[in-house]
Amino acid sequence: MKLRRVAALAMAGVMAASLAACGNKDDGNGDKPSANTQGGDSSEVSDSGIIEYADLDLDKDCKDLTAEISFSNQRTDLEDKNYSGKKWNEYIADFNKLYPNIKVNVNTITDYEASVSTYLQSGEYDEVVCIPNVDMADLSTYFRSLGSYDTLSQSLNYLDGKMYDNEVYGIPSCANANGIVYNKKVFEQAGITEMPKTPAEFLEVLKAIKEKTDATPLYTNYAAGWALSGQWDPYIGLSATGDTQYLNQKLVHTKDPFKDYGDDTHAYAVYKILYDAVKEGLTEDDYTTTDWEGSKPAINNGEIGCMVLGSWALPQMIGAGENGADIGYMAFPITVDGKQYAAAGADYNWGINTNLDDDKTQAAIIFLKWLVERSGFAYNEYSLPVVKGGDTQLSFDGVELLQDEPAISGEEDLLNLVNSTSEVNINQDADGVRLQRIIEAAATGSESYDDIVADWNQKWADAQEAEGVEVTEE
Repeated sequence: MKLRRVAALAMAGVMAASLAACGNKDDGNGDKPSANTQGGDSSEVSDSGIIEYADLDLDKDCKDLTAEISFSNQRTDLEDKNYSGKKWNEYIADFNKLYPNIKVNVNTITDYEASVSTYLQSGEYDEVVCIPNVDMADLSTYFRSLGSYDTLSQSLNYLDGKMYDNEVYGIPSCANANGIVYNKKVFEQAGITEMPKTPAEFLEVLKAIKEKTDATPLYTNYAAGWALSGQWDPYIGLSATGDTQYLNQKLVHTKDPFKDYGDDTHAYAVYKILYDAVKEGLTEDDYTTTDWEGSKPAINNGEIGCMVLGSWALPQMIGAGENGADIGYMAFPITVDGKQYAAAGADYNWGINTNLDDDKTQAAIIFLKWLVERSGFAYNEYSLPVVKGGDTQLSFDGVELLQDEPAISGEEDLLNLVNSTSEVNINQDADGVRLQRIIEAAATGSESYDDIVADWNQKWADAQEAEGVEVTEE
């Protein structure tokens, strides 16, 4: 799908109703007004006349602004007629009740990460974008600062993911916890009364499902690479260590991070669950035929026991059939010093194209703020609250939710660099090749699990040496 940049409208009437209504004119004496005086607006404006995110009042500002923008995102399910939740066309209709003259074109993209990364390089990307993986230092090349972290963090959570040099370039669409989506009825039929807390207990749960039900115990989503590695990789941080500094600060410096720590923790324990489940026949019969879209109604209907997915998947599984009440969410089965942890952090962040004229920039800011603070999107998606004090539908009992600390100052891009050089690509393997290797090896016996992690450790060590990274024992 090729994204397009919508040309600015040139009619005189449109221009008259554009940013002039948001107070971007001076007073005729060369002095800029400190507040908008036209159309009842009252917010402070920048030198360009643009009202910034923190200052924008959605009930008062820029009501006469006419503009057309496009919004690209990965949520293709929100355009699916079979999805019972709120869809993009309904969100846009609600937005237009407040801003009837701002037209928003929605572009949903299946292969989002790879596609939009390409569009960024070409310069042809939409006005509002779910920010793909880019080096932190390059955020300002593609996206407009939405304000300082110090200012925005007073009212919003989870802003550090797309922050660089104290400037925030993206605001979370929603915030997730890491765990496992499961079918309560299948677990009940299998006689499971307590949620597993260790890898061994989880494998016993899968065995019980296989023996006592007709459901696939664990569905891997092998064929949808992003739904494979993109869902297992995040668990090697807080879920597997309970350490808020591990993922963004310690991992890049750790010697042999994939080694066996001997206590069912860290990355070794996370990926071994997948290897063992496949090896013991506790996953789908033919991993090459997995179907991401088909997995949603399948788990809703009790044909699948569980899937390793972030809490963002809950509304999709709940809305995929008539048995939404059967869908539950549990912690990833690793216990650290007697406790279970889950990372609470941002999903995709919404950002604004930095190469826009003032009208489109203002319209994009308005739409983004509405999405974050008025649309109900995060609540509808069972998200942890992005807006401080917001409500949530997510129930995650018995688990301590923690947030990863950001990278050390001066090392914001170091993990990305070692990831790229090593080609291990933790949290960046959009095609799922590394985790597909685990499944293939377990199913065919072509490689032992220890051989695989030894290979990763060697590649990681070589990259650390190549990039001059100080290595420490963890």
